[in-house]
Amino acid sequence: MAHAYIFPGQGSQFSGMGKNLYDSNPLSKEMFEQANDILGFRISDIMFTGSDEDLKQTNVTQPAVFLHSVIAFKTLADAKPDMVAGHSLGEFSALVANNVLSFENALKLVSIRATAMQRACEINPSTMAAVLNLPDDKVEEICAEVMKETGEVVVAANYNCPGQLVISGSIKGIEIACELMKAAGAKRALVLPVGGAFHSPLMLPAKEELAAAIEATSFNEPSCPVYQNVVAKAVTDPAAIKNNLIDQLTGAVRWTQSVEAMIADGATNFTESGPGKVLQGLVMKINKEMVTDGVS
Repeated sequence: MAHAYIFPGQGSQFSGMGKNLYDSNPLSKEMFEQANDILGFRISDIMFTGSDEDLKQTNVTQPAVFLHSVIAFKTLADAKPDMVAGHSLGEFSALVANNVLSFENALKLVSIRATAMQRACEINPSTMAAVLNLPDDKVEEICAEVMKETGEVVVAANYNCPGQLVISGSIKGIEIACELMKAAGAKRALVLPVGGAFHSPLMLPAKEELAAAIEATSFNEPSCPVYQNVVAKAVTDPAAIKNNLIDQLTGAVRWTQSVEAMIADGATNFTESGPGKVLQGLVMKINKEMVTDGVS
């Protein structure tokens, strides 16, 4: 019986996030103020009182979700993960939870990642779409077909749970792929309100910038394995963790496979740390026998 801690990614943010932590816990308040100093603006004010639109800005969203997730975890005095994982951005939170990254260094990397991704989105206008109730191999086949016949970038990006796969690519490529997905029997193929093709080759400019920052950052030996998105298996070597974190920007988030690997390695309880309950829901769709809870 192993206890896994999991950390959400971009999209879980909401206005007022983290204010209960700031108001009720001295350590939390200290960490929020430290984050304001590191980032050079009062992200706590945006999190607590900003509009949904304010929170959608990538340079705000990513550090905000990271902060909420890590600070919530730090309030758990008895938290001793046997394994950790994070969905996309959440992988940085997971690496703080298992002591690979310091809070300060992780926040700096998240800020660099967010800014680099925003720039990549401006260079290559692009988007993502959710495909429901179509087998993964069929989705992959259609993506490959669109790329071969049109030259447009379209790839499988987020394997969230059985029957829910997010694709990523150029605006034209995604539009074509969505029509083909529906024709192939998908229940829905819905373009998402995101500003770019995350976890696709179109993030290559951001990957190069983030890679330089990661290579210059100290990564410690982990206190427990991290199940990383791109390999969907336990990783404990700091050099491998760095490489996988870099590859994540242009590679797929294999969340379904990661959770299955954690269960195969003994996980029975999953605690989601951070805003929302998205990951708890995905875990239950992957395996209904798991025990899930959350801290926010």
